[in-house]
Amino acid sequence: MARPVSTTESKYIEKKSYLSRYAHERTVAVRESEARLAAEFGNEEKWLRCVKEECIRFVPFLTKKCGLEFRGRVLEIGAGGAWLSAEISRLPRVVEVITTDYSPKLLKVQAPKVFKLLNANTAKITRLPADFHQLDFADNHFDAVVSATVLHHAANIVQVLREAKRVLKPGGKFVAIREPVWPLVKIKSRKKILAKLVATGVDDHFYTLAEYKEFFRQAALPLEVHRVALSSGFRYYVDKMVNGLTHARYAFIGTKRGK
Repeated sequence: MARPVSTTESKYIEKKSYLSRYAHERTVAVRESEARLAAEFGNEEKWLRCVKEECIRFVPFLTKKCGLEFRGRVLEIGAGGAWLSAEISRLPRVVEVITTDYSPKLLKVQAPKVFKLLNANTAKITRLPADFHQLDFADNHFDAVVSATVLHHAANIVQVLREAKRVLKPGGKFVAIREPVWPLVKIKSRKKILAKLVATGVDDHFYTLAEYKEFFRQAALPLEVHRVALSSGFRYYVDKMVNGLTHARYAFIGTKRGK
């Protein structure tokens, strides 16, 4: 069945002063550099195909396998191409999606391409630059805060989690997916892998599952960890069994205490 297309463009709000003490103009420059964009998106045609074929499986996984129900106001931090915002905007009980990133360029150029590709309900979406270390939103404002491949970029993950918790309503969910997590089986070539990534402009942090759990504990954000398996049939059970051993794919779901 073809997806309905929204005919209303998503709103973009210009914002000049939004960086916290954890970031600066150089952070934005690196985020928008050709080396970083090439490392993150690579061949754009290939990346968009990955978005359309693989990334769209995550929201059904979160709703069906993890029991999440997205509704009300949703904030995406570190959105980049904003495919997660696009998918969430299509859910009937979601009334507003605020899509944020360090980079005005990605929000202005990359996100609209993805919205069109995924037929997002753009009437619900507002794009604006923001620093996830210091969110310019009121306390208890969002029903959910989401991120995809974001936390490991943070200068201070605990601060990011505390900010997400602050802007969440009591009982609201913070959902982080696609974080690179070192598997339990230690790979001797980890240093070589990191060296190759740094050489291509990717100077990211990589953490173990235990370290992620500790970040959530320090932020006082009770955590559920779900193994991610996006395949179906027999392959689904194989992927679920080896996840965490030879590779690691998890969904981190933190819940703000209260009602």
